[in-house]
Amino acid sequence: MQLDNDGFLHLCYCTNIHPGDNWAAVNANVRKFAPALRSQLAAGKKFGLGLRLSARDATELLEGNRLEEFRSYLDSEGLYVALINGFPYGAFHQTVVKEDVYAPDWQEDARVNYTLALAEILNRLLPDGVDGGVSTAPLSYKRWLPDPAGSDWEAMTRNVVRVAEALVRIRRQDGRLIHLDIEPEPDCLLENSEEVIEFFEEWLLPVGGGYLASQLGVGQAEAERNLRDHIQICFDCCHFAVEYEDPTVAIERITGAGIQIGRVQLSSAVKVILPDDPAERVKAAGRLGAFAESTYLHQVVERRGDGLHHFPDLGNALEQAPPADASQWRIHFHVPLFTGGYDGLGSTQDYVRSVINTAWTTRFTRHLEIETYTWDVLPAELKADLLDSIGREYQWVLAQLPR
Repeated sequence: MQLDNDGFLHLCYCTNIHPGDNWAAVNANVRKFAPALRSQLAAGKKFGLGLRLSARDATELLEGNRLEEFRSYLDSEGLYVALINGFPYGAFHQTVVKEDVYAPDWQEDARVNYTLALAEILNRLLPDGVDGGVSTAPLSYKRWLPDPAGSDWEAMTRNVVRVAEALVRIRRQDGRLIHLDIEPEPDCLLENSEEVIEFFEEWLLPVGGGYLASQLGVGQAEAERNLRDHIQICFDCCHFAVEYEDPTVAIERITGAGIQIGRVQLSSAVKVILPDDPAERVKAAGRLGAFAESTYLHQVVERRGDGLHHFPDLGNALEQAPPADASQWRIHFHVPLFTGGYDGLGSTQDYVRSVINTAWTTRFTRHLEIETYTWDVLPAELKADLLDSIGREYQWVLAQLPR
């Protein structure tokens, strides 16, 4: 939905919240939830969706007349799609995902082909006058490439540029601006603003720019301008909060380097202020046990006196007591936005509030996307009717907007 009078800023929710492992299930979920949410939140106005499609979903949607039929349905219901979630390649619910969420990574043709299919879909769905984005994995997982060689970086850069080339050609032919939104995440090759900037400045622009220039028959400077337009960043609030990056500083650092932020994913992490008393620390860890579930990867970053220490998953962090100089844990678990605490545990809700305010005042992005997808694996006391839960997320976000 449009949030301001001139239609610059848009808000949607990501449909990765809904279980489904084929196009029929995705389509059914859209039809079940989207019109009801529009009626509740934006009656008489256009209502946006962030469409989550797996590789299987995308393949099936492109078969026959399905894409045209879906576009007609969206139009008839006052719905639109400007964002697609292209991060998880495969199933995302009711199966063990963990680090497989990063596979295939950007070294593999399967990731490129999947992303190109999503770009084709978005080109047909994107409404006039709005840019669109396909989010994607942050190149690879550091445990798979603990010390990447130059050849690894070059391969990933070339594959990203293959997508950029297709997006440039779409813009030339159809006039639609679509960007690939790389999503930094803890323990991945790109996990913070420093690593994002380093990738752009050392690989994407100089190396990728040369490759794109040769493919398009343009000069290096024009190729780099195209890369800045079509390769952007997805700023996931949960991920950056877990990295303890000040939101205003991180946004200014990224945009100050000439890197655009194609979307913000509004998501909140679990935050635990570790008590000084050892017995109270044990109690805090006990409360976290309910969040150590087996579906998703829940990276933990612990703040100590000598800096930040990473655990690959919450279960690993809970295996040992935090040292005396550890002051805080932040946990990659997309908990609901609308509440700031969970049985004595905190959240990074204030982080999300700060990013929303910055987006409103500085317009560093056009797209805000609610991305609370863990409803089915939340502790029982946090679960509620899904339609009501999504509605509460929207109401909380809308209440943060300056009036």
